[in-house]
Amino acid sequence: MRSPEPSYLLDCLRVAIGRLLREVMIMTGEAILPKDSVFLEPTLAAKRARYYSQENNFDFSWPGVPVHQFENERNLAMQPGRSTGLVPLDLQSVLGLSYPATTPTLLVRYVNIQGKDSLTTDFVASGTVCYVIRGEGVTTDDVETIHWGPGDVFCFPGGQAITHTAIAQDCLLFVATNEPLLSLERLRPPRFGDSRIEAVHWPSKEIERQFEPVLNRPITENTSGHAVVFSSHALNGSTNILPTINCAINTLEPGRDQRPHRHNGVAVTLSLQGEGVYSMIEDQRVDWIEYGVQITPGAFLHSHHNRGGARMRSLIIQDEALHYYTRTPGFSWT
Repeated sequence: MRSPEPSYLLDCLRVAIGRLLREVMIMTGEAILPKDSVFLEPTLAAKRARYYSQENNFDFSWPGVPVHQFENERNLAMQPGRSTGLVPLDLQSVLGLSYPATTPTLLVRYVNIQGKDSLTTDFVASGTVCYVIRGEGVTTDDVETIHWGPGDVFCFPGGQAITHTAIAQDCLLFVATNEPLLSLERLRPPRFGDSRIEAVHWPSKEIERQFEPVLNRPITENTSGHAVVFSSHALNGSTNILPTINCAINTLEPGRDQRPHRHNGVAVTLSLQGEGVYSMIEDQRVDWIEYGVQITPGAFLHSHHNRGGARMRSLIIQDEALHYYTRTPGFSWT
């Protein structure tokens, strides 16, 4: 058996003597620590301590979340005949992180699956949200199976591998997780079966049916968009798709301008129909590209503008759900 390290034994001795001295102090009501005692030397735990005292203790920040469009990643994922695999939209170096991240709380990817091929993923996340850009296939976690097609949205809980299989033609998925949020504290997903999240499927036909009354709703000063938001029975009482993520399909009529607004949650936007559409994010213009992805940083004033001939359509992934929970949504029109 390996002998304990001397430093470990010394720490144990210090702890034992410290306890004895405390007992004596309690009994006598006096401090008896010798002035220059070796046992007053910092322990390993004390050496780990750091202290900060600034005039303004709120004067600290991580590198900012950028306004960014992932054009190169989009072009890579859209290549005809691209082999099965993942295309992460990763800004970890820009964000100053040691793990992959699109934003501090979200990691999104394009997922290519060749016809009749399969891809298994096991992300360290509380759940996985998927949107089908093209193709038909099946996803299973060996307990539940979802058959999907273009325009469908579906999710699976974390803690278990899931396998995507393309039925015939090549498939392209857009996948979002909260991996960076778990990486921050080196957490693991709930054990399989213990998650609050269930496998859920929002088929495109039902999504379109849900849009019928939405698109007939008049536009008022309080209209932030004509959208359908995805949630589930397991998260009843919220408008979230995962406990810390919300997801929606948003639209805007041709010739219309969305009223500028801001919120504390970051937005990752996938353009589904974006011809002639652009966003203003603070004073920066971002022209949309088909199936391109862009980031709107939290608290930035932003708006969308449709100068095309068709209704704008986009899939939005936000961590606003986290801000709902902390009661800090920060929504305003200015």
